[in-house]
Amino acid sequence: MKLLHTSDWHIGRSLYGKKRYEEFEAFLGWLAETIRQHAIDVLLVAGDVFDSSTPSNRAQELYYRFLCRVAASSCRHVVVIAGNHDSPSFLDATRDLLRALDIHVVGSASADPEDEVLVLRNAQNNPELIVCAVPYLRDRDIREAGAGESVETKEQKLVEGIRAHYAAVAALAEHKRRSLGADIPMVAMGHLFTAGGQSVDGDGVRELYVGALAQVPSGIFSEHFAYVALGHLHVPQRVNGSEIIRYSGSPLPMGFGEARQRKSLCLVECRSAAASVQLIDVPLFQKLERIQGDWEHIQSRLLALSAGASRAWLEIVYDGAELVGDLRERLETAIAGSQMAILRIKNKRIIDRVLEQSHEEEGLDDLDANEVFARCLAAHDVPAEQQPELLRAYQETVSSLLADDVQAE
Repeated sequence: MKLLHTSDWHIGRSLYGKKRYEEFEAFLGWLAETIRQHAIDVLLVAGDVFDSSTPSNRAQELYYRFLCRVAASSCRHVVVIAGNHDSPSFLDATRDLLRALDIHVVGSASADPEDEVLVLRNAQNNPELIVCAVPYLRDRDIREAGAGESVETKEQKLVEGIRAHYAAVAALAEHKRRSLGADIPMVAMGHLFTAGGQSVDGDGVRELYVGALAQVPSGIFSEHFAYVALGHLHVPQRVNGSEIIRYSGSPLPMGFGEARQRKSLCLVECRSAAASVQLIDVPLFQKLERIQGDWEHIQSRLLALSAGASRAWLEIVYDGAELVGDLRERLETAIAGSQMAILRIKNKRIIDRVLEQSHEEEGLDDLDANEVFARCLAAHDVPAEQQPELLRAYQETVSSLLADDVQAE
């Protein structure tokens, strides 16, 4: 059997206010074609289908249109589990309807392992694969809170709860396999953070459990699993060097920290209890680039990109020695007439100057928005008599923006 393992689509995610629906649509179209070209039998989606628990209508349309397209292909089964970004109830709402198309959705954890152990059958109704489809396990699913317990105790309970849950579904899956009397492969799915897992800054990976790391050891997975398809971490990687325990990673770069990362899916071929894995590279649908350096370096790189008719989305990090107060204006002039877009500008020189006026132990996170603005005025030697009026205008602008956010919610 050929399985395709993917995860962390995050449909609906924007990047510094820039909508990315065209990228998601291009990826899902490419994925459907890849399933056809490689004659995939089973698609495994290991969580974080959506970026929000309340996905937009456009995000839902992309998801359901893709599922219908795959259901009409030669792919016999699709298995989707919820991630920590997903709403379990939202995914489960269409579970019974999708099951008629051989699309199996597990949005929430169950006290009964039977709900998470799927026996997939072929057109002749013969069993061909057992999937332990374990969704993201929320704190309430696996741990009973105790009064006054320490962080260490909480973390230990979380890990033990995850371990016990996987042991229960693995035991049931093995029992089913023996009762079927067929030598069919067993695979597991999960959305969690394994110990030693790699992530990058700015990738949008949220902490799974508040106040605890809860990184689980790879030893929680039964040796009877031919393959373990994981989601949550966006960097494609093996777990502890294992070829058969993997994160497929996110198919799109979720932030500028992932801009140079090669994205891929895992093509898994199962023969009984053995599995082999090869990676399929995902095309780049929208180039992201972080440019960091002094003004000369930034300007030179922008000129090179413009000459190449680049359509990149850019993050600019200025860290030159010169204090540049008109950085945004310079950048807009530099990209004028091009198809590039600057999504984020970080002027580290100004930030450093503001912090120089703070106590040594004080960081930017220790200041509120008004204090940062006031120190920026001082850093730029704005006359004292002009500062109160500018501060009032700034506060009115911030209040207006916050009011707009509340109304939008």
